[in-house]
Amino acid sequence: MAYSAITSPPPLRFHSPFHHQPPKPRPHSLVFCSFGDQKNPTSKTSCLFKPNKNIPFFSHQPLLSAPKLRFNVQYSAGEEAEPLVTDATNQEDFSWSSVILPFFFPALGGLLFGYDIGATSGATLSLQSAELSGISWFNLSAVQLGLVVSGSLYGALLGSLLVYPIADFLGRRRELIAAALLYLFGGLVTGYAPGLNVLLLGRLLYGLGIGLAMHGAPLYIAETCPSQIRGTLISLKELFIVLGILMGFLVGSIQINAVGGWRYMYGFGVPISLLMGLGMWSLPPSPRWLLLRAVQGKGSFQEYKEKAISALSKLRGRPPGDKVSEKQIEESLVSLKSAYKEDETEGSFLEVFQGPSLKAFVIGGGLVLFQQITGQPSVLYYAGPILQSAGFSAAADATRVSVVIGLFKLAMTWIAVLKVDDLGRRPLLIGGVSGIALSLFLLSAYYKFLGGFPLVAVAALLLYVGCYQISFGPISWLMVSEIFPLRTRGRGISLAVLTNFGSNAIVTFAFSPLKELLGAENLFLLFGAIALLSLLFVVVIVPETKGLSLEEIESKILK
Repeated sequence: MAYSAITSPPPLRFHSPFHHQPPKPRPHSLVFCSFGDQKNPTSKTSCLFKPNKNIPFFSHQPLLSAPKLRFNVQYSAGEEAEPLVTDATNQEDFSWSSVILPFFFPALGGLLFGYDIGATSGATLSLQSAELSGISWFNLSAVQLGLVVSGSLYGALLGSLLVYPIADFLGRRRELIAAALLYLFGGLVTGYAPGLNVLLLGRLLYGLGIGLAMHGAPLYIAETCPSQIRGTLISLKELFIVLGILMGFLVGSIQINAVGGWRYMYGFGVPISLLMGLGMWSLPPSPRWLLLRAVQGKGSFQEYKEKAISALSKLRGRPPGDKVSEKQIEESLVSLKSAYKEDETEGSFLEVFQGPSLKAFVIGGGLVLFQQITGQPSVLYYAGPILQSAGFSAAADATRVSVVIGLFKLAMTWIAVLKVDDLGRRPLLIGGVSGIALSLFLLSAYYKFLGGFPLVAVAALLLYVGCYQISFGPISWLMVSEIFPLRTRGRGISLAVLTNFGSNAIVTFAFSPLKELLGAENLFLLFGAIALLSLLFVVVIVPETKGLSLEEIESKILK
């Protein structure tokens, strides 16, 4: 199945809805046009005439797009105005076979992140068993066990910090290769650990891989895929995380009765990380990153340009240096040169906190923050007791409970994957976060005065999981990957990843004292109030980016 596009527009037909005869343009005027969709003749276009006889007329077409064009012109002479945002979506000619591998190998980074979550739940049981651990240091204290469980989280936090200043130097592809190597060595060190200290070192290394992968994967996917399926592919990355969790549960349930089973659980990720590394080695760098380096003057301009053409040709399965890729790269260079002044080609270290980048960080960072502080790490803690109180036999087995909830998460994430590029980001966020708030208030009511109706708690738990997986789960990472300007995208996403893992750690560690202080009913009430605040944030602050290229998001939403 392939999407097709008309790359050469029909003859230009200029008309005004208010005149029978088209008005004559003023002398020496430059026309800036935004384009409507040929399939949607009602969509309007704005053209702005700016007197300037020194600037050549050029078309402004986003990278990796070939829109179907029809010109509907409204004239505005002699005044400043912003181009109107049209309903048109950029339709690029591509085949699904050409986008599978550039998505699959980066998405393995998310799979390995999810696998660590699932495998750790079984590995901690195996590690503490006198009969099955196969070690003499199995009698771990609560602090030691906590370090084993959260070691990868600390590594992810550290990785997010380390990648901030070097993200644009490394590039997306090399960052993911480094993540695969850290996954590989982290898994090997953990699996063969002769003592607790070496085990903790392995957990830290693996966590560093998580930090780099969760930064580089959405970047690479967003910058290399066609804009009309960007939402679908980045949401599929979230699906890979859920698949990884299920895989971890499955391997844990198989190896739980084996002597030294925890070594196999942690070591199972090694061949997957090897596949990820080899796969990323075979892929080209992101064309957008190559163009950014060219404009920043980090090497030969012509060399970076040729590399970008070659990379785009390879990503789309075209012959090397084909004319279509060359044209798209040329047009993208026009966009980049007009966006960044010659003396400001490289942003300062703190530029992510200024202007359009700050606006993007408020949107992306706010989403991943609310993703965590609405209770996501804590709510599932009550899954076992809730299902047991409702009389479900599966609740007697923690592994089965985890698998049941994991399968439900998988099903709901698949719904988000199917609908995100159809319905858009905002409808899924608004509907999902509303459901999260309702489920949290229902859980609070259950623990406060509805204890005799356990099915209410079960329904609320499933409502929470389902609504999270169609909203905050995939959409937060999707928005983070596409909202930052190219100039600060690497640093901006690293800050968003740091915000995500940092808030996760805070909620995880604050959960127990808050539970003792407030009680379960008031804790869920607090999470519900935060969910309402996050709903207000989504309605007022978060824009719709469906169908827009990354360049259009930067020019129309952030500026």
